[in-house]
Amino acid sequence: MKIQMVDLRGQYLKIKEDINAGIQECIDNTAFINGPAVKEFQYDFEKYLGVKHVIPCANGTDALQIAMMALNLQPGDEIICPAFTYVATAEVIGLLGLKPVMVDVNKDTFDIQLEGLEKYLTPNTKAIVPVHLYGQSADMEQILKFAEKHNLFVIEDNAQAIGSDYTFSDGTVKKTGTIGHIGCTSFFPSKNLGCYGDGGALMTNDDDLAFKIRMIANHGQEKKYYHKVLGCNSRLDTIQAAVLKVKLKHLDEYSASRNRMADYYDANLAGISEIQTPKRAANSTHVFHQYTLRVKNGKRDGLQKYLAEKNIPSMIYYPLPLYKQEAFVQYVKEGFSLPVTEQLCKEVISLPVHTEFDHEVLDIIITEIKNYFN
Repeated sequence: MKIQMVDLRGQYLKIKEDINAGIQECIDNTAFINGPAVKEFQYDFEKYLGVKHVIPCANGTDALQIAMMALNLQPGDEIICPAFTYVATAEVIGLLGLKPVMVDVNKDTFDIQLEGLEKYLTPNTKAIVPVHLYGQSADMEQILKFAEKHNLFVIEDNAQAIGSDYTFSDGTVKKTGTIGHIGCTSFFPSKNLGCYGDGGALMTNDDDLAFKIRMIANHGQEKKYYHKVLGCNSRLDTIQAAVLKVKLKHLDEYSASRNRMADYYDANLAGISEIQTPKRAANSTHVFHQYTLRVKNGKRDGLQKYLAEKNIPSMIYYPLPLYKQEAFVQYVKEGFSLPVTEQLCKEVISLPVHTEFDHEVLDIIITEIKNYFN
């Protein structure tokens, strides 16, 4: 039995008829760019998220870059982001001539530390990019309060938490990606809502921002051949939109399946003292884009090697803090260190979790983990 981190084939086979029909319709119509499926998916996604505007684009990294361009951020402006995240979050900040200011994260929920916002705030700070890492929301209520107090923009990196719900203290519930000024997401195939290539989207409730985002993503055009601002060429192609339109109908079902897998892991790994299973944030649902353990006492790498010998895949998201990456050392002083981020880079390991719940596969993985620690 081949165990996979994500069983995209098993997922496809269950929706094969609808997927194939959607792709075939695009081919029959030969509307490969901005075809009907793009608008249809956009409308369906807006309805699902409860947001006024969804602007599809080519990928999640483009979404982050376009968001920062739309906010008129200027070279030298400082953007606060977590140091424990995928490179794209900080990469686009540097590409635009802005300065990424990396802060520490919470050791249990992996989201940006509120203390870091206060510590690294300067007169040049213009925005915060909270990352909803592994499938649950950062503490958006407190982040919004801080941002409002200091007149900062909030750009949500929601590539890993589509479908997650955040509950405010007054009982208001919002989908992640719809809470800040702009939300950004990726439709990379392995994401909870993934297409069969590259894809992404931006979300906002601000009409003016939506207008500008659409313009920037389309070569800065307000109307064809009239370019109001410098933009880029970033669009979701019609075939990918057709795939996403089908898969969106199943997103909540996929999240429920991932939660069943996570609960099963939790129950069966609870007795291992050297493992910490994922903590659920009190004010957020978890959609488990990743099921990420913390392995104590320096045993993480040994566990990964052992699992690989047993043909069980695992991944380390992420093995090195962003500020220690060669591309980012220019943004920090020598000796800069964030203790939780460095601890997590040595301890985290993600196990297979996906939409095709299978007790037999999970039992194999759990048995081998127990064998390693016994």
